[in-house]
Amino acid sequence: MKIYKSRDLLKTIILKNNKMKLMIKSVSLIMLSLIGLAACKKDKQPDNSGTTTVDTGNGGATGPISSPTDPSVAVSQGFFLDNWQAKTFSKPAVQSATKPAASGAVTVTADFAQVVSKVSPNLFGNNMNPFTGQYTDAGLVQNLTNLSPNIIRAPGGSLSDVYFYDLPSGGKPADVPSQLIKADGTPDPTTGYWSGMVTDNWSISLANYYSLLQKTNSTGIITVNYGYARYGLSEHPVQTAAHYAAQWVRNDKGRTKLWEVGNENYGNWEAGYRIDVSKNKDGQPEILTGQLYGTHFKVFADSMRKAASDIGATIKIGIVLTEINDQSNSEGVQNWNAGVLAAAGASPDFFVVHNYYTPFNQNSTPDAILATASSVTSPMLDWVNTSVQTAGVTQKPIAMDEWNIFASGSRQQVSYVAGVHAVLVLGELIKNQVSMACRWDLANGGSDGNDHGLFTYQQTGVTDFTPRPAFYYLYYFQKYFGDRMISSTVSGSTDIVSYASSYSSGEAGVTLVNKGSTDKVVNVNFKNYYTGSNYYYYTLKGGTDNGSFSGKVTVNGNGPAGDVGGPSGYATIAASSSATSGGILVTVPARGVVFLVSDKK
Repeated sequence: MKIYKSRDLLKTIILKNNKMKLMIKSVSLIMLSLIGLAACKKDKQPDNSGTTTVDTGNGGATGPISSPTDPSVAVSQGFFLDNWQAKTFSKPAVQSATKPAASGAVTVTADFAQVVSKVSPNLFGNNMNPFTGQYTDAGLVQNLTNLSPNIIRAPGGSLSDVYFYDLPSGGKPADVPSQLIKADGTPDPTTGYWSGMVTDNWSISLANYYSLLQKTNSTGIITVNYGYARYGLSEHPVQTAAHYAAQWVRNDKGRTKLWEVGNENYGNWEAGYRIDVSKNKDGQPEILTGQLYGTHFKVFADSMRKAASDIGATIKIGIVLTEINDQSNSEGVQNWNAGVLAAAGASPDFFVVHNYYTPFNQNSTPDAILATASSVTSPMLDWVNTSVQTAGVTQKPIAMDEWNIFASGSRQQVSYVAGVHAVLVLGELIKNQVSMACRWDLANGGSDGNDHGLFTYQQTGVTDFTPRPAFYYLYYFQKYFGDRMISSTVSGSTDIVSYASSYSSGEAGVTLVNKGSTDKVVNVNFKNYYTGSNYYYYTLKGGTDNGSFSGKVTVNGNGPAGDVGGPSGYATIAASSSATSGGILVTVPARGVVFLVSDKK
């Protein structure tokens, strides 16, 4: 402490200190007055629903803002969330839109503070198959890059179980039969094997598959040939097939992290489901069982992991389960999951299920199709969980790496309704904490355009690889859905479904689906969120062709030039924009979808 000897100096210091205190007090009073004026002014501002309340800047709610907290990663998600990435919202070009009247509006309330799940980029995957060209078309590659599936499965469904990656066109191993056995026990005269080293313009080579992944910034999931372990004619077909799969892992050189053993092997349509026991040399039964597949899986997994270790790679290997209760299935696959899980034990890294949601080949209505997203997804996951608990094994992450609809008879699969259904499925998967999915498929062909393909292929009068309606719904969902799903509720209508999201950059959004047959006005309320000045949205709805199943989609009023799909300039279409003052209000057309994002304050 410093001691002053001069009384005059001491008085001067005290006087200066008093003046400083007076100045600080004056400034404090001014600041308090300004805060009070601002608070009085804000009390009179309308909230997002158009009513006058005390507004704390969070869309009309009173009280403090709650901060969001990420939930723990669910076991059903696991490592599929490892490559999660924060998203920054990029404001699109905009065009002013007239806001609908609030009278009779349905209310959607989304809570920014209540995080349901992080959103995995692995959810937006797709499948390819080896019979729809070499996938070198520049327009197709650009559309796929824009779509950003992030993961593409190969070599393609059931053909995976007759696929030999390192053989030339028409080639087959010496130890496979000339004819496989059909489900009814008779030889199949249409037996054919597929090769990876093809040069035909109608069939993709393995090299071009890897090239497509690189061009579109995607990664792969590869299904190795399990059927070969059943119909192979060598002394030890299981070991031979497992070694062959391991060689693919080695030749892959670490490019692929996700692998699975076989495709839908429980199905009597799969190669290897039934074999000619008179030619089999290791005593396998005629019809495959879950227990046998689970036992064989361990042999495959051991060989493939050894191969990965040899090249310094880490891989994850999935095992095939049924998506529904299998106790009443056809001979050999009753209790498939129980047998598979008991035999495989802890060997699988993840569980694989497929789901085509609607009844097989039923001429389903739009209402029936759209209802399945919620009525099928949750029970599917419950069934897998029940199977795991019954078998007494550890739960693993779940991958639904084939999904679509089976509805047929009215061109449902290529209609805009399939696109609306796709939005609902993605929303339900995120809500149910699934983080890996691949839709079937990129292109398919057959039935003159009434097929599962996201792009056309050999459809009369249509250029190959023209995007179909579902492409546009998948594109806008991923582009305008944040990196986290937040909770949302709907009041005033059972037709409206909402999936809300938030961005790490601070914005909030909501995807609105109208399953009904009449337009609905929706008022969106965000809780625990500082709403900004404007909101932006894209409205997708079907055309008027083909009755209830139009093959066209319009985006903010922009449609296709031809008879299939949507606008070619989809990537640069301006978003509709309105001010948030007076409420966030939007019209969702009948069986339409709105993708909406609000500014942050």
